[in-house]
Amino acid sequence: MLSIFTKLADWLVYSLFALDPGTKLADALHFFIEDTTKIFFLIVLMIYVIALIRASLNIERVRDYLAKNNKFFGYLMGSTFGAITPFCSCSSIPVFLGFTSAGIPVGITMSFLLTSPLINEVAVLLLLSLVGWEITLVYVVVGMSIGIAGGIFLDLIHAEKLLQPFALKAYQTAALPDGEQNSTVKLSLKERHDFAKVELLDILSRIWIWVFVGVGLGAALHGFVPESWFEENLGSGQWWSVPMAVLAGIPLYSNATGVIPIMESLIVKGLPLGTTLAFCMSTVAASFPEFILLKQVMTWKLLAIIFTLLLMSFTLVGWLINIIYAL
Repeated sequence: MLSIFTKLADWLVYSLFALDPGTKLADALHFFIEDTTKIFFLIVLMIYVIALIRASLNIERVRDYLAKNNKFFGYLMGSTFGAITPFCSCSSIPVFLGFTSAGIPVGITMSFLLTSPLINEVAVLLLLSLVGWEITLVYVVVGMSIGIAGGIFLDLIHAEKLLQPFALKAYQTAALPDGEQNSTVKLSLKERHDFAKVELLDILSRIWIWVFVGVGLGAALHGFVPESWFEENLGSGQWWSVPMAVLAGIPLYSNATGVIPIMESLIVKGLPLGTTLAFCMSTVAASFPEFILLKQVMTWKLLAIIFTLLLMSFTLVGWLINIIYAL
């Protein structure tokens, strides 16, 4: 069933603008409209709902449980939640903002953010039909392991200090001991709504333009970069083709479901499986559009750390699967 965002993009691009389906301009514009409407919907919904919950409930017990008593369980739950939620890299960012403003440890939040774009149930089913359960299982385990390991590392280096000032302030406020933060005060329904509205408008005012910039870049590349370039330049199977594929995927943008048909096409045309997976993981989780949006809540130093972790992980995964698949 087509989503309402897809239907809206279909109507605007093919009916109102009367563009021919399959043309580069139509593909790029359709991508832009569908993703911007979806992302803005998620931003408004997730930030408002989480802020409303924060104003209504005392969340310290959950936060402390995840942060202190069962830290590894927290990373596992963050990664698992990322795997079962149908968010792409850009649309998972509103959830990241909500988690941060709720005082959830940054490492646990990053476990969610790193895993979410890589794995979802539709991608797993498509991948299962394409390459079988063994490689699908490897993909799921590796994707979740990247999220968990990344979350642990970022907590070890106290990555919360590398958030942008407004995000750090929200995190520190939510992380205050019981009785020291406003979210524990009993508020009326109107007061809770007003609190959520102010927080939503504050965050939205900081990031709205970067949604257009990030998705616009991804849409242009999605519509105009020929698929044949990757097949012609990365299909040799040499060791350097894996890191090259990872770097080639960075300028692009897709979600885990949308990248599966590209994966199938590349494999059918001779690109090694590990190289293909490394390219697709890079496209989904380390794209320029995502990092343009993340820059609004993270400093350059934190972005560089996350970026390096992802590139190293994807390269190692590509090499490993190429070796396994060749045996």
